[in-house]
Amino acid sequence: MTKHQLPSVETRLYINGEWVEGSKEKIPVTNPATGDVLTEIHQGAEAETEAAIAAAKKAFPTWSELPVTERAAYMNKLADLIEEDTDRLATIMTLEQGKPLTQAAGEIKSNVENLRWNAAQAQRVFGEIIPSPPTNQWQVRKQPVGVVGAITPWNFPSNMIIRKIAPGIAVGCTIVLKPAKETPLSALALMELFEKAEFPAGVVNIVLGDAKPIGKVLSESEDVAKITFTGSTNVGKILNQQASDSLKKVSLELGGHAPYIIFPDADLELAVDTLITTKFRNNGQVCVSPNRIFVHQDVKEEVTHLLVEKIQEVTVGDGMDDPTTGPLINQAGLDKVVAQLKDATEKGAKVLFGGQQLTEGDYQNGFFFQPTVLDEVTTDMDIYYEETFGPVIPLIIFEDEDEVIKAANDTEFGLASYFFANNIQTIDKVSRGLDYGMVGVNDTAISNSATPFGGMKHSGFGRENGIYGVEEYVEVKFVNIRTAK
Repeated sequence: MTKHQLPSVETRLYINGEWVEGSKEKIPVTNPATGDVLTEIHQGAEAETEAAIAAAKKAFPTWSELPVTERAAYMNKLADLIEEDTDRLATIMTLEQGKPLTQAAGEIKSNVENLRWNAAQAQRVFGEIIPSPPTNQWQVRKQPVGVVGAITPWNFPSNMIIRKIAPGIAVGCTIVLKPAKETPLSALALMELFEKAEFPAGVVNIVLGDAKPIGKVLSESEDVAKITFTGSTNVGKILNQQASDSLKKVSLELGGHAPYIIFPDADLELAVDTLITTKFRNNGQVCVSPNRIFVHQDVKEEVTHLLVEKIQEVTVGDGMDDPTTGPLINQAGLDKVVAQLKDATEKGAKVLFGGQQLTEGDYQNGFFFQPTVLDEVTTDMDIYYEETFGPVIPLIIFEDEDEVIKAANDTEFGLASYFFANNIQTIDKVSRGLDYGMVGVNDTAISNSATPFGGMKHSGFGRENGIYGVEEYVEVKFVNIRTAK
């Protein structure tokens, strides 16, 4: 097999335990590093979505009534299969999304952890007995919500799926999945393993096709009890509005614009090394990627020197040639980076390193951009308020804690935030003051199977991962049993 040869993978929809062809014209899936077409996949629309919903609805009573230990056994079997298939799954992801191979393999590993964690946690979704009069027993029960419509993005095309499916199936829900059009192959490869793990027909279904009609059917259907979506804020608002008539549960993980603050007492080597590692993960195409880098004026010169020195060690290239950054996902992603830099430099920002699209040699057919450091960024520049989703580090100077907390919160988003400091008073004050669902202090590892992931403001609502993620898939029912006259 050559470096860019796609491993064997299904291209059809998976509905009610069967692989079915779509009613719409097939579309190509392209490698963003080379421009080559990998394969063509089948496409469905409203009819296929309705069929998937019907299958999930039919499967729900039996699946939800299985003993939780039996559902956990299915999930652990799936985790074993995913672990065994890591190399193929990672290769598929790198070819269709561009993510460096090591990062892709890490994403597959996180799937295994997430499945096993949720399989175990479902056995600890406890109700309670509330103290009651002698004549009654007051019970609180937790039951699965029902059919779940899950809509996932392209930047984490495997883990976003498992993060949404795992807690749902663990507590007894059934799923209709709509993956991103850019990266359907990772989703289809997972469906192959669901089938191999012998999940009952209808428990998990996948519909491929145009997002608008599929999302509309899922969000408006009275047979779908919950929508879980990761993607842009604009699309999240539309889905939330469409879901309002049926009053279904909705979880939204939307855009981010993470501040990254370096205080003067911070370990500067750690702060800069962590910034580079985190910023260039998936080439900056991460909703929790650092987007505005606030540096205290007293350490600005040292931080800038370290940053420009260390960024030169970052290698740009095909994800199959890891370690590299990988490409951007498509022309639109590249154009956004170019436009933000053009706007910023015309308004006075200075490029300290990088700043150019790469188009020669091995880069000529892909969407590659140099790792870039941008200095003297101000509030009148688009990059200050718009999420970049690319390999650009914009530097902003600040003088004191109150000023930087206000500046960091000056955005409609509230997903992730980070800061580096050693003073305990600073750590306490800033972690309380940042209006974000997640705060990393001297660390950026904020996504773990056991800890809640989600945002505030226009970054959405609801949580994934941890006990809070599982609770998103259950309804709370009060039962009052009269036991005596």
